[in-house]
This record gives sequence, C-alpha cells and structure tokens, in this order.
Amino acid sequence: MSKFDLIVIGAGPAGYVAAIRAAQLGQKVAIVEKEFLGGVCLNVGCIPSKSLLKNAEVAYTLRTQGKDFGFSFDNLKLDYGAAVKRSRQVSKRLTKGVEYLLKKNKVTLFSGNAVFTSQNTVQISGENGPEELQADNIIIATGARPFIIPGIEIDGKQVVTYKEAILQDTLPKSALVVGAGAIGMEFATIWNSYGVPVTVVEMIDRIVPNEDEEISAALQKAINKQGITTLIKSKVTKVETLKTKVNVVVETPEGEEKISTDQVLLATSFVPNSQDLGLDKAGVKVDKNGFIEIDESMATNVPGIWAIGDVTGKLMLAHVGMAMGVICAEHIAGVPSTEIKYQNMPRATYCHPQVASFGLTEQQAKDAGYEVAVGRFNFQANGKALGMNDYGGWVKLVVDEKYGEILGAHMIGPEVTELLPELTLAQQMELTPAEIGHNVHAHPTLSEVLHEAAKAVTGNAIHA
Repeated sequence: MSKFDLIVIGAGPAGYVAAIRAAQLGQKVAIVEKEFLGGVCLNVGCIPSKSLLKNAEVAYTLRTQGKDFGFSFDNLKLDYGAAVKRSRQVSKRLTKGVEYLLKKNKVTLFSGNAVFTSQNTVQISGENGPEELQADNIIIATGARPFIIPGIEIDGKQVVTYKEAILQDTLPKSALVVGAGAIGMEFATIWNSYGVPVTVVEMIDRIVPNEDEEISAALQKAINKQGITTLIKSKVTKVETLKTKVNVVVETPEGEEKISTDQVLLATSFVPNSQDLGLDKAGVKVDKNGFIEIDESMATNVPGIWAIGDVTGKLMLAHVGMAMGVICAEHIAGVPSTEIKYQNMPRATYCHPQVASFGLTEQQAKDAGYEVAVGRFNFQANGKALGMNDYGGWVKLVVDEKYGEILGAHMIGPEVTELLPELTLAQQMELTPAEIGHNVHAHPTLSEVLHEAAKAVTGNAIHA
C-alpha cells in the first residue's frame, strides 16, 4: 500500500489544480485519472471547441462578409478537417502542459479507476493490476457526463453528444441540436458558420435560459438572422435513426413537427460521475440526483473526504472547478482561503454573438427586493466594434440604486467573454459604477462599452 497526504480522484481542471495547489503547500499528493489528463475541458470540451469556433469565425466572415472586407472568391473551399486537426493540436499541447506541471510539482500520477475501499483508502484498477492507496484526505473530482434523454440511443454517428461531435472531422449535412444552453449554442454556431442548416430545440420558453431575458431575446434574434432555426417551448419526443437520415418528432406549441436531419446532437444537461466509486463504503452523502453534497470548504459529510467540480453540481464550469480546487487544497493544508459565491461566478457562452454574465439578472434583483438601476450601452456606438464590423449587442449593468452595489452584469456582443474580469473584480472589491466610470479606458477598445454603461447608471454616458 502506497501512502500519501492527499489523493485526488480525477485529473480534470478541478482535480489537477487541487493537486498542484496541495503540492505547493507541502502535501505529498497522488492523482488518479482513468481516461485523460485535463478531463473533458482540455480534451473534448471547452479548449478544442474554442479552436473550432475561431475557424468558424473565419469561415463565417469569408462566406458572408467578404464584400465588406474587400474579399471575393470564385470557388471558396472550407476544409473542416483542417479545423479539427488544429483543435486536436491545441488540446494535445495543453494536456502535455498539465502532465509537465504535475511532474514539476512532484504529484504522482496513477492511471486507472479508483474505488473507495474505506474512508481513507482507494483501490486503483489499471493496466498494471490493482493497487491500493491510502491518505488522510481524499478529493473526489470525477466530473459529470451528458444526460441522455430516455428512449434516445447514442450511436456516435447520427445521434451524438458533445464528445463525438467535437472529434468528428466531417460536417453534418444538416443538424438538429437538442438544448439551447452553452454547448448547444456553440455547436450551432460552428456548424452554421460553415453553411450547415441547423435547428435548435429548447424546452424552456427561451434560448440560453439561465441568462437575462433580454439576452435570450437578443441572441435568438441574432442567430435567426444568421439562418439558425430555433424552436422554443418545444420537446423532442421521438428520434428514429435510418440508414441515411434521422427523423425527429418535435412537440411544439403549434403542434407536432417532423424534422428529417443528418445528425442529432444531445446538449441538454449533465449527470454526476459519482457512481462506481464505492461512496457507500466510505459513507459519502449524495443528493437525489447523485451530486455529492459539500459545505463551503468543499468538505463532504465524511471527515477527510472532499469533493470539487462538476460532481458536486454547484456550477458546472471549468473555472469554477479550478477555484474550488484551490480552496479545497488550502482548507486541507490549514492555510487561509476564500469562499466562493457561486452566483457571482463569471459565465460565458462562445456563440456568435458571444454572451457573458455574472450575478443577478434584472428580474432576479427586483424579485429579491432591490431598488434596481440599470446602465446600458450599445456596441453600435463603439469605435473598435465598428472597425471589427461586429457591432451587434450591448452591455447591461444591474445595480442597487440605494448603495451603488453592482448586482450583476449581462453582455452580448463581440468578445464580451473577455470583458468579464473587470466587472467581477469590481463587484468583488465593492467598487461602484461611478468608480468604474472614473477609470480611464484605452481608446479605441471594446472595454469602453463598460465605461459608458457604468456612467449610464446615473445618466452620464457621454456617447449615448
């Protein structure tokens, strides 16, 4: 039996960050991974998808805006296979980087499945046979997997999840996306940019349903204009896979609609990877959906067992998992740490136009009893956005009128995901919109929209 101070189960963003932080704090750390370093995010999720989205952006520009930029083509050829190849190179580079960081910090890596045999021991089943590890503290960071709608079979070709979709090196001739959250909207953007007809089906009454209602409406209008069909308040009731097509039955407010498509992507929700870990032997408590219950320090109900990332269901985003990993490692080491306010974590969707937000929506703030002031500014009046020929959208600040506290921010437009840090830092440091407005922003930059939106809270925007 090998003994460590800490064992981390899962080497995704949450797990490997926790392992490295713990090693920095003097812990002897082991990390166990059954599939690939970097988890879903680096291998088949947020990293390769951003590479594909960059290729898609170029493809969309060449296909639809060539005349605006002075480009013309007799026979434009778009090689999607080359885009996928580049995305795999990006992914491989980052996963190699994770491997290097683990070695640099003297974290011992084990490959295989980890199962609890007691409160402080796990058994690894890998290529080299079973091996038992022991530690005073064990972190569970096993992530989550796609929820599969009952009655729908994933065949990996005609009916796929994000994993198969991101690895395939050919485009579908047409596609139906089930779910209008971040994953669904990003794949819809990629495929549509290459000219693939795409239909998005969402059960809720609006797309990106976790965002501000105005964001949902603006995004739906924008993607409809791009040629993406959206069916809201609609439900897929049947998927029939044939030799050359997939027939989908969708229940819409107007009645049943039958759609024939080349490929169906399931992008609805996720379920935790908390099964087959032996949690019952360790006594770890999970909720009715299988998510591991934790407190603010990431501790489970069992002393010495912790959980971080998607397996907890707190907020299923890679950067949140990383933050959880750092906090967990610091609590284990007994050093001062911080507390996560999940409501104020940044949220980003990399469709076109991009969507970014944090905190309360305007309606949520009103429902919570705040007297709400709103500051808004459009990209249409921003010189950098006009120069980019990408000026749809706006920034909206939701503010407590009484004290000037920033309650939330909601953005749609060019590169808004890059504009989040100024606002989240301002909120964390209790800065007011007036103080953001007094901060000089470089000209011309997209960030000037934040400057103007902050001034707009009190009606002092210069360019409005």
